[in-house]
Amino acid sequence: MPSSVRVALYVQPRAKRTEIAGRHGGDLKVRVAAAPVGQAANEALLAFVASTLGLRQRDVRLVAGATSRRKVLEIDGITAEQIAVLLR
Repeated sequence: MPSSVRVALYVQPRAKRTEIAGRHGGDLKVRVAAAPVGQAANEALLAFVASTLGLRQRDVRLVAGATSRRKVLEIDGITAEQIAVLLR
């Protein structure tokens, strides 16, 4: 049974479209169309990751980096191997 997995991300807000954009150092780079006003970019990021992985949005949580471009997500119900395959 899968438990929680933590994923390090580098997020670029105000992009043309929301998408996975490869790697940034050791982190997965994600472009988010939303602006970093209030929590709009963070909420858009969580919704995008959940949708991409086929999970409910409540299974994806921001655990570090709420005001930074470097973020850590905790994801329930999936393994690290499944995430690697789905995010290629």
